[in-house]
Amino acid sequence: MTDVGNPATFSLEPHARRVDKPWGYEILLSPAEAAYTFKLIHVHAGRRLSLQLHDVKVETQTLVAGHGILVLEGADGQLHDIDMQPGVGYHVAVGQRHRLCAAAHSDATIFEASTPEAGTTLRLEDDYARPHETEALRQAERSR
Repeated sequence: MTDVGNPATFSLEPHARRVDKPWGYEILLSPAEAAYTFKLIHVHAGRRLSLQLHDVKVETQTLVAGHGILVLEGADGQLHDIDMQPGVGYHVAVGQRHRLCAAAHSDATIFEASTPEAGTTLRLEDDYARPHETEALRQAERSR
């Protein structure tokens, strides 16, 4: 039996939690216990996230504002720079290398829907020399 319709699981509390990053910040919109993750990713002009891949997580992203560039591994195994278009979904599969960037002249805000924040984010290249993001590291960062 599920909790669907069980008033004990209903909430009127909004969810928005900002997590500062060296390249900008994330605003986590979904509660931690949800079966999905929604977030806004804000990247400052000229900055970029790590070149990464996930061992569990699947993502779909869309540009909300600014000029975003998605570096995404294609079926050919090569990395491709994609100028993100507003309102278009870009899917990132498990094991697919990717990186979000903001153009040199403009911040970028990206909406991301994904499976829960689980597993390890393997950072293949990182401008800030951060280690791979494990579940334990993620919990510690978000409890601050």
